Amino acid sequence: MGVACEGGRATLRLGADNYTVLAIDYSNHTVTVAGAASGDDHCPRVARNVTVPPGTWLSLSDTANEDLVFWFDCVFTAETPPPRADVPPPISCSGFRSPSGATSFVVVARPGVDEWEWPRACKKPVVVPVLKDQLLNPDADYLSRLNGDGYGQLLKLGFQLTWDPSAGPCYFCENSGGQCSYNQVGEFIGCLCSDGRVRSTDCGSKKNKKAIAIGTSIAAGVLSLLLVVMACLYIRKRRQYKVTSSSRLLKPTASGGTPRSRGSTDMESGSVRSLQTHHFTYEELEEATDSFSGTMEIGDGGFGTVYKGHLRDGRVVAVKRLYNNSWRRVEQFLNEAAILSRLRHPNLVPFYGCTSSRSRELLLVYEFVPNGTVADHLHGHRAAERALTWPLRLSVAVEAAAALAYLHAVEPPIVHRDVKTSNILLDASFHVKVADFGLSRLFPLDVTHVSTAPQGTPGYVDPEYHQCYQLTDRSDVYSFGVVLVELISSKPAVDMTRDRSEINLAGMAINKIQQRQLEQLVDLDLGYGSDEATKKAMTVVAELAFRCLQQNGEMRPAIKEVFDALRSIRDDGFGKKGAALIAPRSPDTVHAPWDSISTTPSVSQ
Repeated sequence: MGVACEGGRATLRLGADNYTVLAIDYSNHTVTVAGAASGDDHCPRVARNVTVPPGTWLSLSDTANEDLVFWFDCVFTAETPPPRADVPPPISCSGFRSPSGATSFVVVARPGVDEWEWPRACKKPVVVPVLKDQLLNPDADYLSRLNGDGYGQLLKLGFQLTWDPSAGPCYFCENSGGQCSYNQVGEFIGCLCSDGRVRSTDCGSKKNKKAIAIGTSIAAGVLSLLLVVMACLYIRKRRQYKVTSSSRLLKPTASGGTPRSRGSTDMESGSVRSLQTHHFTYEELEEATDSFSGTMEIGDGGFGTVYKGHLRDGRVVAVKRLYNNSWRRVEQFLNEAAILSRLRHPNLVPFYGCTSSRSRELLLVYEFVPNGTVADHLHGHRAAERALTWPLRLSVAVEAAAALAYLHAVEPPIVHRDVKTSNILLDASFHVKVADFGLSRLFPLDVTHVSTAPQGTPGYVDPEYHQCYQLTDRSDVYSFGVVLVELISSKPAVDMTRDRSEINLAGMAINKIQQRQLEQLVDLDLGYGSDEATKKAMTVVAELAFRCLQQNGEMRPAIKEVFDALRSIRDDGFGKKGAALIAPRSPDTVHAPWDSISTTPSVSQ
């Protein structure tokens, strides 16, 4: 039993019923669900008791829930008179009124309920849990409205299930640093490890576990001696440099690798020593960045500050330095190093290397890309330069799509997970260099999706991924669709100053395209209103973005198809006889005076 995606919603099956997943709290091991009976009706009729089948990994929360008891179709006689005044009145909704005079009741399960006599005049009771804190919420006052629409509102808020994190194969998988993978029906099929392999239950091995035990025993035996030595060293010689928390996190332990990594394989261990890349010393990178001077700082990444540096061999580099933060930050750094060390593509930022796990800090080194990000030029501090003309924007789209097509085509495939204009760098000739792989995932060939908590940047995250916790390569396609809209509109993905219905650019674009109001979306200064060829090209790109932004991931094109369509628009204009080189479109999308034809996807340049 696992979370599945049905009709664009995350669902969980308990017995014979499907429940909509409203929230999952991994830290507290709880999941909040609502039953089908909640629906849109204010006064639903609950069909049967809510139960959790025995032997499953879930159970009803005893502390978070309170039971409601429904008695339906009560017919009172002299032998079974109606309830006393201390019982709430019957359910007042019109759907419960019967020509025979039968009434229905809903009460909160309390001690003494079983002693009442009047329920004998009713059908068998139905018991349904609701959230206790909502039932007792004084602001909503559901108790006073329980016999009206109050109980219906409570059912929509759902109830809480809990699980024992130590039960089931997924616990061992996640505890070893892996991600649980499920098939289309929600069954656990294996543990996805960071080296791209899928193992049966976890990413560790007996050999590593034995090493942990040996290392722990040795560490316990010499702990006192180490404390004395460390105290003496501290007194005799103070450290000359401040050691950040990242260096403490990465310091090798008795069993090898980092503390987090023990019990894992080489790739999963977080040890950068196993990577096939150049290792820099901390000292040479400190020298290159003028001791990480503020004047050399060029920006902040998702989890680190980036500095410009000059190596002794003359290369100009960008050095990413870990924030003083958590284990999660270290894992993202190591994930980026592991992925970049095996990639080579002209539209990916060149990765020069990193420091070793023995370094005082973990630093990643890239080629310096001098012309800023696409976001800077579209709506950032360089937007006033108007350097990105429409032909350049179209080339940016083509080259960014080429980079993503390459990532999706390597084995195992890689899902970037954070595609956005601020992660698309531009070199001096305005060629694209896609960057920032800290959130990327190696994606095995034999699974349809990976179940993982959604991560990414607001405005770019695939809504299906956000709702169903299932990552696919089409999640990158959705994010790229937002990038395409930014390129034709010069608007940011999220803007709180816009009208409430247009804060999210993706939603705004879908609405404008469907309403055939493209002139209200695009940047008119790019030539949309003055050049017919530009207008047609921008319209076709809007059409392509619309397809990428479909709520259902299966309706989106593969990134190879997107790349091929964009390249055709750039290189061949509109092909023969004015036909746009993209797949057939919906008649309800963009109004344009030409027919669409299909093409064969390609990832070559």
